[in-house]
Amino acid sequence: MLTLFHAPQSRSGRIVWLMEEIGAAYDIEYVDIFRAMTGTGARDRANLHPDGKVPALLHDGALVTESAAIALYLTDLFPNADLGASVGSPERAAYVTWLAWTAGEMEPAYWGRISGQTDGDPLARKRYDAVNARILTALEHGPYLMGHRFTAVDVMVGSAMAWGREFGPGSDLMDAWLERISARPANQSAVAKDGAWPLPAVA
Repeated sequence: MLTLFHAPQSRSGRIVWLMEEIGAAYDIEYVDIFRAMTGTGARDRANLHPDGKVPALLHDGALVTESAAIALYLTDLFPNADLGASVGSPERAAYVTWLAWTAGEMEPAYWGRISGQTDGDPLARKRYDAVNARILTALEHGPYLMGHRFTAVDVMVGSAMAWGREFGPGSDLMDAWLERISARPANQSAVAKDGAWPLPAVA
C-alpha cells in the first residue's frame, strides 16, 4: 500500500506526477501545510512528515520524505516503469546525481533568482547561471535530461522549472522540452487530481 501525503499546488505535486507515470495503485492523503511565501496554512496533525511538510510517502509502514529520496525509492521499487536507473547500470551514477543536484543546487539557485539575491550577489548569480547551463547542455544532447529516455529526473527538474519558468532564461530548447513533458498523459492525469503543478503552455 502506497499513501502520498500531499498539499495541492505544492512541490509534492511532482510526486503525484511520478506516481501517475509509474501507474501503480496509490492513495493521496490531502493535508494542509504552512506556506512561507504567503504566510497561510498550518501544520496538519494528519500529516506524518516529521517536519509537517510535503511530500511524504508511506509504504507498508515505512515513511520516506524529501522529493529526491521519494523519487529514488519509487523508481527502485518499480523498475519496470523504466523511469530510473537500476543499481549497477551505466546510468545509475548520472541518475542519482541529477536527483541530488535538483534539490541541492537547482532549487536554491532558482530561489536566489526569485528572491532577488542574484541582483546583488555575484555568487548567487554565478550559481543560477551554472544551473541553467547544465540543463541546457543536457538538452542539447537529447530530448530529455538523461538523453533519449524520459526519467524521473525530467519530472523533478521539469516541475521546478515550470514553477519558476518566468525567472529562467529565454530558451527555445528549454521551452520545447517543457512542452514535450507537459503533454504527457501522466502529467495531465496528475493535474486532474489537483496534484501536479500544471506546466505552463508554451507559445
